[in-house]
Amino acid sequence: MKRIRIILFFTCFSLVLGVSSPFFQEKETQETIAPQIQKESSPTYNPAGRRDPFRNLLGGRDAQTLTYVDGVPQIYIDDVILIGIVKARGKFTAIINDGQDFPYYIKEGEKFADGFVRLIEESRVIFRKTHERGIPLLKPKDVIKEIYPQEQ
Repeated sequence: MKRIRIILFFTCFSLVLGVSSPFFQEKETQETIAPQIQKESSPTYNPAGRRDPFRNLLGGRDAQTLTYVDGVPQIYIDDVILIGIVKARGKFTAIINDGQDFPYYIKEGEKFADGFVRLIEESRVIFRKTHERGIPLLKPKDVIKEIYPQEQ
């Protein structure tokens, strides 16, 4: 009996002082949590002269339109390495790479950053160079890439 009086005394005392125990706490509901979340502001980004890491780098453009012209990437004729030449249906197709070990199949008339393919023969490809690193040439020059007989 004495224990019950002591327990009642302490519970009444804690209620009067406003000290809450886990038994008397009101459970938080969605209605009480939602206004707290709405009070918080959304995060912002201050670039302070730096590039925004969340912005699209392509700006909504397609990646192929940035690097390709008529199916061939923007590589220079001087950087082309001739791997081989294939004859199919009476026409020659050259296999080249751009120094990064990625092969490209090119035909006559194919455009490059500084010229185009003028002629493909059985053992060589003739390129017509019309620009020199972006500057137009007054007189176009031919660049010949050959496959030597010992490499065939």
